[in-house]
Amino acid sequence: MSYLVVVLPDRIKAEEAYLSLEGESFPMDKIEILGRGYKTPEEFGLIDPLEKVKTRAKRMAFWLMPFGFLGGVGFSLTTQLQTFAWAGSVGNHVLGGLMGVIGGAMGSFFIGGGPTLVLNRSSDGSYGDRIEAGKYLLAVNGPEILINQVVLTIRKFQPEAVEVLD
Repeated sequence: MSYLVVVLPDRIKAEEAYLSLEGESFPMDKIEILGRGYKTPEEFGLIDPLEKVKTRAKRMAFWLMPFGFLGGVGFSLTTQLQTFAWAGSVGNHVLGGLMGVIGGAMGSFFIGGGPTLVLNRSSDGSYGDRIEAGKYLLAVNGPEILINQVVLTIRKFQPEAVEVLD
């Protein structure tokens, strides 16, 4: 199942698009208008992609940072390197662990999707931000064939954005 999210500038356009889809015999139980006076994205079951990325990065950090610390201490104990002579033997092991924590944090950021959060911030923001700005979303939940047919129909309403989410 995929989600199609279409951003429309106002309620009138959203209702016109909805009625157009209804007129073409699409399964209306899979199509909803999201916005003021209608369902919220959370009620429809739509999770903002940026929230998914944040959650994934936090979960990865929860596991990678402690293992990074243990890995850093283990590396320091195994090699007996005195990278920071001023810190002494125990200090070098602790600093090795802290370097491992930094490595774990970097791993959770880059592999967990941090660049997506930083670089792909659209000017429109999340779904909630768009609704607060007075825009309406037309959301469709269904197989790819349905999504493609809806996209063809909805293009004539000149949506601000069309996003397909898996």
